[in-house]
Amino acid sequence: MLTKKINKSELDEKSRYTTFTYAKRWETKPIPKFEIPESSSDSRVVYQIIKDELNLDGNPSLNLASFVTTWMEPEADMLMKEVANKNYVDQDEYPQTKIIHDRVVNMIANMFNAQEEAVGTATVGSSEAIMLGLLAHKWSWRKRRKALGKDYSNPNIVFGADVHSCWEKFALYFDVEMRVSPMREGHYTLTKEDVKGLIDENTIAVGAVVGTTFTGQIDDIEGINDYLIEVKEKKGWDIPIHVDAASGGFIAPFVYPDLKIDFRLERVKSINTSNHKFGLVYPGMGTLIFRSRDVIPEELIFNINYLGGTMANYSLNFSKPSSQVILQYYNFLRLGKEGYKKIMNNIMQNAHYLEDELLQLGVFEILTDTKYLPVVVLRLKDTSEYTVFDISEHLRKYGWIVPAYTLPPDAQHIAVLRIVVRENFSRDMAEMLIKDIKNTLKELKATAKCRIKKHPQGDKKQKHNPIC
Repeated sequence: MLTKKINKSELDEKSRYTTFTYAKRWETKPIPKFEIPESSSDSRVVYQIIKDELNLDGNPSLNLASFVTTWMEPEADMLMKEVANKNYVDQDEYPQTKIIHDRVVNMIANMFNAQEEAVGTATVGSSEAIMLGLLAHKWSWRKRRKALGKDYSNPNIVFGADVHSCWEKFALYFDVEMRVSPMREGHYTLTKEDVKGLIDENTIAVGAVVGTTFTGQIDDIEGINDYLIEVKEKKGWDIPIHVDAASGGFIAPFVYPDLKIDFRLERVKSINTSNHKFGLVYPGMGTLIFRSRDVIPEELIFNINYLGGTMANYSLNFSKPSSQVILQYYNFLRLGKEGYKKIMNNIMQNAHYLEDELLQLGVFEILTDTKYLPVVVLRLKDTSEYTVFDISEHLRKYGWIVPAYTLPPDAQHIAVLRIVVRENFSRDMAEMLIKDIKNTLKELKATAKCRIKKHPQGDKKQKHNPIC
């Protein structure tokens, strides 16, 4: 029987496909961190290395700091994989994706009680949506000032300290003066009284928030709207409201449909929401809706033909994935209004349950109630033994990610814990979190008693508490 002699190069080539994953060269050698490696590697090995590193990240399901969706149905996961290779901006090549996008935008516009003339666009998140909305208002203000022959060199924007940091970025990046109403003890949102001392003829817009990330509350949008109507009638200042509904945009329509935070209010000219929050879509997607096309200056809209057909484009990010738009459409068809109502009400009930149970521990007091957003914001009654930062750090040993932070000026002396209740945070998970918080408080209290104390006789010797 003849046997073919196999040379070393053939063996090396064969081993590329037969060697076990953890028997490769990177198991005993460092992986490249600053330069692209010279040679290629087996796909299974590279996959496993990266996967192993990512195990050091927190568990998304236990991340109670984030508003962002961390779970979708298996069918949605399948759709996401199947459309991952489609660039949304290639509308001539993917016309049906554009049609689905327009359907999604219309559904969201109707959710916000828009009229037929409303227009909008999907974005990579609310930060892009907010900047696009505010840019439109800046340019519209400038055009009005030019038409009147007035100075247009000093635009300003008014908002509360409860806004997301992207509002400050807009002011910095696009050269607009910020006029910020500060927080103070017991006052964490923007009201019409706050607005009165800040607006003038150079105000391009007032920003109002539906569901603040700091406290989970809602700005006095209806009151601000009524005041701006008065201002327009008396002084002629045409000041619009941009509603930042990133966090609460999918809560209010289904849980509080009578709450006027949308286009039912005359001065609301634009609204953004984050689909990747309570729209229940993976990151990242936001949506921007304008009351009508004439709110957007034509100069800001680009007509592009180099991708095939001519298309209008209004965006900061040109290329972006189609997947999130498709996933939002999936959710709208799958859940309908009935499903969204059930899910949002479940989320709110679990948030109320969690808040009530934590208050019964006797160590916390609520900063604000969970009236409009499923966010539990707590402060300690007594900070002599431990702080909210100690609690946050200690909970990580149980796997929970619960942020602790101080509020913006002039309430920076207030430190809080914040827990965001999302779709996949069930009653069972709430009970487990409560148990772990109870254990954390016991352990922190014991640790406080175990601190080194001076010897009772007053000398320099020290001793530990016996219970340690």
